[in-house]
Amino acid sequence: MPSSPCVTWRFFFAHPPSPPRPNPANAFLCIVKVLIIHQHFRDPRRGGAIRSYYLAKALVENGVETVVITAHNEPGYRKECLEGVAVHYLAVPYDNRFGFVKRILSFLKFAYQSFRLAGSHQDAGLCYTISTPLTTGLAAMMVRRRYKIPYIFEVGDLWPDAPVEMGFIRNPLLKRLLFRLEKAVYNKSLSLVALSPAIRDSIGKKVPEKIIHVLPNMADTDFFQPAKKDPERERKYGVEGKFVVAYTGAVGVANGLFYFLDCAAASQRQGLNVHFLLCGDGAMLQKLIDYAKQLKLDNLTFIPFQNRAGVREVMQVADANFICYERFRILETGSPNKYFDGLAAGKLTVINFGGWIREEVEHESCGVYTDPKHPEDFVAKIKPFIEDKQLLKNYQSNGRRLAETKYSRSMLCGRYQDIVKSAAHQIFSRSRQRGVSV
Repeated sequence: MPSSPCVTWRFFFAHPPSPPRPNPANAFLCIVKVLIIHQHFRDPRRGGAIRSYYLAKALVENGVETVVITAHNEPGYRKECLEGVAVHYLAVPYDNRFGFVKRILSFLKFAYQSFRLAGSHQDAGLCYTISTPLTTGLAAMMVRRRYKIPYIFEVGDLWPDAPVEMGFIRNPLLKRLLFRLEKAVYNKSLSLVALSPAIRDSIGKKVPEKIIHVLPNMADTDFFQPAKKDPERERKYGVEGKFVVAYTGAVGVANGLFYFLDCAAASQRQGLNVHFLLCGDGAMLQKLIDYAKQLKLDNLTFIPFQNRAGVREVMQVADANFICYERFRILETGSPNKYFDGLAAGKLTVINFGGWIREEVEHESCGVYTDPKHPEDFVAKIKPFIEDKQLLKNYQSNGRRLAETKYSRSMLCGRYQDIVKSAAHQIFSRSRQRGVSV
């Protein structure tokens, strides 16, 4: 019997009682333990993107021992058992406000320390490694080479394409090294997971022979629910009787939130009954606060970073969910968590970028695109929803329906389990070909 509630030995597949050579159709296929490496792992208590938390839970719920290696900003190493998941926190500080060099040092430190800690879990049958940053792939390759644990690599953002296109990486030698690292990480993987069709297509051009699964971010349709506005909460945020546009998430350079404030200014100039909520934290926060003072905005409220429950409260007073990026084509490939939260909460989606999300919200009639060069376009696009409550309700209902039918957490966690099972079959088949007993 296991001594810890984090350890369980029930298998994905029923283990046959007698044959020495199991049938790949129904055998356990080598995996009783999965190691997840993710530098930015979060859980609902702390806020932020919690996709990897749900993936880990999905494994535990199917009887697989699951170990997460992550980092935190607190002093010293710490371990906890989180709903059956053994989470190891390495003391590797990281903050959105770090400069480029400090970020790279944090990424490299985590890659090395996570590789070393993985040595305590050499009984794992599979390593599931999550980017960003790309440097987690270094850890995965070292784990594969040293401990003989195959890995699946999940690509959340295209690295190094994004920092190169945005001008953060200019050195030609560094570019070549990073693109070589990217291709090596892809090639050495058992398979790849892309968070969007656009990311899949980009990876496919670089490693056309690899298996690439698409597993987007999740809409937690149980946690986020369409709800009638609560007057008490409206008073709390000072938005009684207002049409509310909310942004919740990172406040970094890539998010382009000066445009969000420009939309607030354009709305104020035209006397629209709209209030803007900006909820989050990051490197650009103080600059945005200063810009809001410069614009003399009366229709904007800054809300500190919130945990999951706090984000839900903000969403409950909102009519529209705003997703904003700087004008770089590479940023159109992503799968922003806030998009799926907004769909689940039944909010109108407002975006200022193109790509697959623009195509989807326009096709599904659940959101609108507004020109990032002209904040007045936001005013023109939002007016019909202020004037026609039924139109707003229809778009919100369409968003919720999309969340339930395409992006629900239960559905995508099931798909993730299938990806891990497929990896188990690959491992089993390779072991049989080499004549290794499993």
